[in-house]
Amino acid sequence: MSVVSLLGVSVVNNPAKFTDKYQLEITFECLEPLTKDLEWKLTYVGSANSSEYDQELDNLLVGPIPVGVNKFLFEADPPNVSKLPSAEILGVTVILLTCAYDGREFVRVGYYVSNEYDTPELQNEPPKQPILDRIVRNMLTEKPRVTRFAIKWDSEDSAPAEFPPDQPEADEAEDDADQYGAEEAAIQAALEAAEAEAEAEVADEGEDVEMGGAEETAGPSEAAEKIDEGAESEDLEAESSGESDEEDEAEAEEDAEMGDAEMGDAPVDAAPTDAAAAASKLTTA
Repeated sequence: MSVVSLLGVSVVNNPAKFTDKYQLEITFECLEPLTKDLEWKLTYVGSANSSEYDQELDNLLVGPIPVGVNKFLFEADPPNVSKLPSAEILGVTVILLTCAYDGREFVRVGYYVSNEYDTPELQNEPPKQPILDRIVRNMLTEKPRVTRFAIKWDSEDSAPAEFPPDQPEADEAEDDADQYGAEEAAIQAALEAAEAEAEAEVADEGEDVEMGGAEETAGPSEAAEKIDEGAESEDLEAESSGESDEEDEAEAEEDAEMGDAEMGDAPVDAAPTDAAAAASKLTTA
């Protein structure tokens, strides 16, 4: 169990200019008297690619620590721009707040920090040389990343176990490696049998599909033969109907000749008179 518990961190000036100091109000609780001070540090991560650009902004020793809830204000200077890569001044980086007791770190709080210009014009077209007075930093305090470590405090009883406790029951238990191997072999055999059965079913289904396809192809060929037969019968009927039409036309011509012979006394000018009357009606219309 940790003797000191971090209860909260409040950023006093946020957002702020890039050149302003960091001001953090820290609240923690101490459960028992301590013989040494707590060491608080604030570190600025200058580059995501290398830790050589990390800067310790400030460190503070707090003590003696009374038992109970304690609160103090931690102030730190902004990072030294000359030690930062110019291409990584703008954008998102990280601030780390850590606390150690007797050189042993027991808590770490990380915040994302966004550095950007204060106007849309500069944000869209940032100058090659950063203008520090126009850069605004914003610490994302809503979602800090808190990591705690178990350490040794003043008493030996508080020291965390360096090795796992002895388990004599586990040492006396029988070796079940063979049993695990047998189970794995049985599972593998069952899987192979299931795969073989599935392949056999797929093969049977494939044969049925091929036979069904042969029947389907036979159907259209028979239908085509029937269509061809029907066409031949239609042609034969057409030929027979043509011959009958020729006979009918011959009989009609004979009847017409006989009619003309009988109607030889009828006036020949009747048809032209009717045609002329029809033509005069069309013209009038």
